[in-house]
Amino acid sequence: MSEIGGAASERLKALIDRIERLEEEKKALADDIKEVYSEAKSAGFDVKIMRQLIRLRKMEPNDRNEMEEVLSIYMRALGMA
Repeated sequence: MSEIGGAASERLKALIDRIERLEEEKKALADDIKEVYSEAKSAGFDVKIMRQLIRLRKMEPNDRNEMEEVLSIYMRALGMA
């Protein structure tokens, strides 16, 4: 394997440093989100449902409607609706 030197070495180090900082920020954000869910649970909200709502809100409306239609069909097929 060839060695990296000079400008390429500095660029690699800078990229690794950026990734490490971003990973730290990601962990801090994950901790903050966990804290908000804990706060919501303490306030009596169903965290599992909140997570589902957040997932649904991220979806495009057409994709969400299609998923809901298929879910409804499956539920009727299983006698759940």
